[in-house]
Amino acid sequence: MDVVERIKGAIVISCQAQKNEPFYDEGAMFAMLKSVVDGGAQGLRLAGGRDIKMARSIRPDMPIIGITKPDIIPENYRELVYITPMLEDVELVARAGADIIAFDATLRPREVSVDALITRIHELGCAAMADVSSFVEGASAAKLGADLVSTTLSGYTNSCTKTPDEPDFELLKTLVKNINCPVVLEGRIWTPAQVKKGFDFGAHCVVIGTAVTRPREIVKYYLRGK
Repeated sequence: MDVVERIKGAIVISCQAQKNEPFYDEGAMFAMLKSVVDGGAQGLRLAGGRDIKMARSIRPDMPIIGITKPDIIPENYRELVYITPMLEDVELVARAGADIIAFDATLRPREVSVDALITRIHELGCAAMADVSSFVEGASAAKLGADLVSTTLSGYTNSCTKTPDEPDFELLKTLVKNINCPVVLEGRIWTPAQVKKGFDFGAHCVVIGTAVTRPREIVKYYLRGK
């Protein structure tokens, strides 16, 4: 798909906020979106119809990866499929104007199969991006027709007892070497050196979220170094 080629080599910024965070406010989110677009973001990853539509009003041609997720992530998130889990979620994101729809493609218990989600995404004219936590999940999603596979959920499921501080470069390298679709690096990216390393290891694009758009977590990150 053309949009997949358009984000090759891109820095994509994930602008998301939970309902209990200040940046969830519509005006605050608009300001954040405008700021990252003005700063040169080459794509956006956004949650929900409201924010996708706002981004379109700021930059109509911006490649957008759309998802749905709960207003507040539950404490047992490691057990749950919560990123664009249902067909109606796919349809909502597509109607809002997403070019690429990302969804949880892990092996956790789910109501709608990965195959069904990919099929519906393609029926709606969008590219399908599988968020995975392991090589097995990524390889399976690629065989089912995912247009991109992303390391988004590495370290965030019960299969990983501890969430590492670094991006999962090993998963990236393994996926790049062994599957036949583009691989996205996402998760725990804090430095330009990590971005470069991701591209050196074959990432199709790199998605950065918290390090750019979540001041509360950025402050906590620096305080850990005291």
